[in-house]
Amino acid sequence: MTETPFLPLIILLTSLLAAPVLFALPERAARLRTGINLGVAALKLVLVGWLSWKVGQGVIYDISFEVLPGLEFKLQADPLAILFVSLSALLWLITTVYSVGYLESGPHRARFFGFFSLCVSATVGVAMAGNLFTFLIFYELLTLATYPLVIHRGTAESLRAGRIYLIYTLAGGLVLLLGTLALWVLAGTTDFSPGGVLEAVVAENRLAAQMLFVVLVGAVGVKAALVPLHAWLPIAMVAPAPVSALLHAVAVVKAGAFGIMRVVYEVFGIETAQALGMTAPLAALAGITIIYGSLKAITQDDIKKRLAYSTVSQVSYITLGVALASPIAAVGALAHLIHQGLMKITMFMVAGNLAEGLGVKKVSEMDGVGRRMPGTMLAFSAAALAMIGLPPLAGFVSKWYLAQGGLDAGAVWVIALLLGSSLLNALYFLPMLQRAWFRDPTDADAPPKQRIGWMLAAPPITTALMVLAVGGFANAPFSPLEWTRFVVAIEYQE
Repeated sequence: MTETPFLPLIILLTSLLAAPVLFALPERAARLRTGINLGVAALKLVLVGWLSWKVGQGVIYDISFEVLPGLEFKLQADPLAILFVSLSALLWLITTVYSVGYLESGPHRARFFGFFSLCVSATVGVAMAGNLFTFLIFYELLTLATYPLVIHRGTAESLRAGRIYLIYTLAGGLVLLLGTLALWVLAGTTDFSPGGVLEAVVAENRLAAQMLFVVLVGAVGVKAALVPLHAWLPIAMVAPAPVSALLHAVAVVKAGAFGIMRVVYEVFGIETAQALGMTAPLAALAGITIIYGSLKAITQDDIKKRLAYSTVSQVSYITLGVALASPIAAVGALAHLIHQGLMKITMFMVAGNLAEGLGVKKVSEMDGVGRRMPGTMLAFSAAALAMIGLPPLAGFVSKWYLAQGGLDAGAVWVIALLLGSSLLNALYFLPMLQRAWFRDPTDADAPPKQRIGWMLAAPPITTALMVLAVGGFANAPFSPLEWTRFVVAIEYQE
């Protein structure tokens, strides 16, 4: 059933209206700023929890405003939207705590948290967009809101990274605009609908539909970091650790992966996309990206760049699961949207803690850090082992369903791909753990450069515990995996 209350709009506005207040606060108003940040983030999480419960009962919220005849601004809280918006709300609260601790003595905090709040608004808008036109608006707002965060430090290196980031993402946004206009012309609508809206177009003009698929997937593939559209992501790692965590786990990269889901499942429909012959090339591209990202990660000494190339690889598991056109693989893809977010945000927060607490920014400098920051490195270790796919951790659950989906789709090569990827994951994560736990500190008698507070220590430990929980209790009724099955049943119209 569909209801028209404005709960999705209220969820969107909680952080959107907080942004101008945060911009206006003086730098010295630290306590008030922290109170607003944490209060708004907590309120959003509570509202999203309420929304999730209602949607789980079968309610779909649909709010629309006509912009032009036949073209609407539309918010829709369907089960797929809930999956992404729940991840965003939960991790934003945790990242807010971390950001407050990370930036408590830094400059330009009003500016940072103002754009930070705009960023969460854009991500929620991307999640709850009911059509491609609305998705485009928030997709571009996300680019503009994250750019000031990438260049926050104001160094020459960060400004260069910001320029490259804008070139890639604005170019992707322009292509998405063209694709949105083409969809409107061809289908007469830009709505997202399970099963797609292009069946009649495919019957009349197969080539136009194929070209539209390439345009739309290419446009969102920039933020999803598909090869060869990925180069901006490692370069953007000059940003502060909380921003890196946002880019990889919650906002930009996930918006791209989520966009691929919307395009394949609800613009084209999985059966139509498969009939057009577009899913197999997309799966192959995802496979190439998975291996390429891992190979590049092995060669990186900078911790954040190693993690960035790992993201290039890991996020493409989501694209692979979508492109295999198997309900089982789709469960793995949707679960990995959640699992990868938890694993990767843990790792980036740990990277920030190592840099802030010990001045360690390179893998070659990690000798003995496990003894000096045991809680932090236990969190990293749990996330790394999960990424490799050690059962019963979160990453294993995703890979298990992707492997089963590969067999279900008759793509046996997926098994070899996942095994090879896990081996490569081990080759770039295990040396980090070996250095941290089994080598003596190079300056064992030296105190930490700066003792980190609880606001830096607690968030990665919290998300690491979630990594353990979503893997160990994967089949529980309240698990993310259970919700993904609910979503897949809708998208595959089972």
